[in-house]
Amino acid sequence: MSVDVLLGLQWGDEGKGKIVDVLTPHYDIIARFQGGPNAGHTLEFDGKKFVLRSVPSGIFQGGKINIIGNGVVLDPALFKAEVEALETSCSNLASRLYISRKAHLILPTHRLLDHAYESQKGAGKIGTTGKGIGPAYTDKISRNGLRVGDIEYDFEKKYRDAVSRHETLLRQMNFDYNLAPLEEEWLEGIKALKRFRLIDSDQFINNELRAGKTILAEGAQGTLLDIDFGSYPFVTSSNTTTAGACTGLGVAPSRIGKVYGIFKAYCTRVGSGPFPTELFDATGQTFRDRGFEYGSVTGRPRRCGWIDLVALRYAIMIDGVTDLIMTKPDVLDTFETIRACVAYEIDGKETEDFPYEISDNVRPLYVDLSGWQTDMTKFQSEDEFPEEFNAYLTFLEETLGVRIKIVSVGPDREQTIVRYE
Repeated sequence: MSVDVLLGLQWGDEGKGKIVDVLTPHYDIIARFQGGPNAGHTLEFDGKKFVLRSVPSGIFQGGKINIIGNGVVLDPALFKAEVEALETSCSNLASRLYISRKAHLILPTHRLLDHAYESQKGAGKIGTTGKGIGPAYTDKISRNGLRVGDIEYDFEKKYRDAVSRHETLLRQMNFDYNLAPLEEEWLEGIKALKRFRLIDSDQFINNELRAGKTILAEGAQGTLLDIDFGSYPFVTSSNTTTAGACTGLGVAPSRIGKVYGIFKAYCTRVGSGPFPTELFDATGQTFRDRGFEYGSVTGRPRRCGWIDLVALRYAIMIDGVTDLIMTKPDVLDTFETIRACVAYEIDGKETEDFPYEISDNVRPLYVDLSGWQTDMTKFQSEDEFPEEFNAYLTFLEETLGVRIKIVSVGPDREQTIVRYE
């Protein structure tokens, strides 16, 4: 069997959580492969709304195993709060949620370091959520990290050594902090972690594949935030691409099957960084208001703009996308004209390639398409799509070179239209 991958193709917030939930009945195992609690996946069904930060989005579909993979960084305090909120809605949570021993821990001092580093950047701030993600991945790469499995082996000494090293850095930056309340909450989180099954996830997943089990790998953030291929340095600290599923779960590239790439019918971004199609007018505000474009974890308003097909083609290439999934076309229901960026003009020259660096000299070049001006949120089948929306789908498929398998017309799991199997 193979591992199918589901990931975002823009700057995050594409609706990955909902689509994982929708696809979960077709899989035996859902495995999160990277990111940390800065990535909030929102799910809505039965009139209820849930935000998942570290727990995979397949957790609500009964009987499925959900794995937090080795590529994830995990904050025990936030994890404890998340699972406590879920236990009233998820039966047998502790028996269905497995955690990789090789996943790295976010320490309370990582959160302090995150704030300290960001405060020193001044006008060059990245826009971090302050959850300690970057410092945790920094410790991982510098071979100073603590892993979930360490709570079973000489944990107290390893933890104190790490905290001592971090406090030295905080003093060097003259950063004022109070560790005690954060540490107390964090250590309670460690106790909560011990309730769950800790596994050697690489061995477990490959054994399950050999046994014929089907697996869906769930990504966080978006391809344009990838540490290697995103709009560096305004990126996250992990590999958000298909390649990240291999390293984040311990599966060989030859084991990758379908790659589902999710994109919005427009673009959003949170925090700092380049955004060629960003809108600062009433249209951008309409996107924000109609699309409820506010961070599910941070609450920050998202920057909004027209769809960028230059960036989208690039993400599709990097990820090897086999099937596309579109979300939120219903946000565009009221527009007479829909715009799509098909190329950039850089220093007077037109290009369809995503550049090494996006600066103020990048000007998006648009084509205009007719809007459908129809409320799509009640649609239940492709047969109901208006002619103008079908033309928009055809334009996107021809431009991107990949078929659009699923169209999401609202936040609820029922507001999902599958165009082909």
